[in-house]
Amino acid sequence: MQPSAGQDLPHTRARAVHWLATAGALAGLLAAALLMPAGAQATGDPEPADAGTGDAPDPERADYPLDCGPWGTDVISRHATDFDGDGRRETVAVVRCSSGIGTPPSGVYVLAARRDGTVRIAETLVDPGEQLSVSDFRVDEGSISAKLHGYSSESVPRCCPDQERDVSWQWRQGEFALRAAPHTAPV
Repeated sequence: MQPSAGQDLPHTRARAVHWLATAGALAGLLAAALLMPAGAQATGDPEPADAGTGDAPDPERADYPLDCGPWGTDVISRHATDFDGDGRRETVAVVRCSSGIGTPPSGVYVLAARRDGTVRIAETLVDPGEQLSVSDFRVDEGSISAKLHGYSSESVPRCCPDQERDVSWQWRQGEFALRAAPHTAPV
């Protein structure tokens, strides 16, 4: 469409009321994000129907080695299965510090129940200190898979990971064996 050579039509000029309405809408969205309850999720993979932990360790009761200050932790995803075949299910949980905005680094933990019912971390598969975020998290028949997103250097903005890697862990001979694809740059 060609711009007209004449004066702008009245409905094409931005007026102060338009800018105020836009600013108000953005302020409302930001306020909603910052005031979201600690356990709420704005994004993330939906949990499958079998993701409930039932008799497996409850990831909300675990004490994670995360320094989140006053914000606490969010369990982003969870799956329960019996990896070692002992008749008791373990829970695999993706956990990160609570955040109204942004994507803090994630940890992936395998949880087991003690005899007294308390929850312990049996294995750390992804340490939040590695500064990675997790997506496409799945647990299938003794296998855990995920896509890890990270940064090639300290100069890459923390909002925008520039590397990703598909990883999986298989339960073999009493431990989780890591299989990782090469780093790739996202498209």
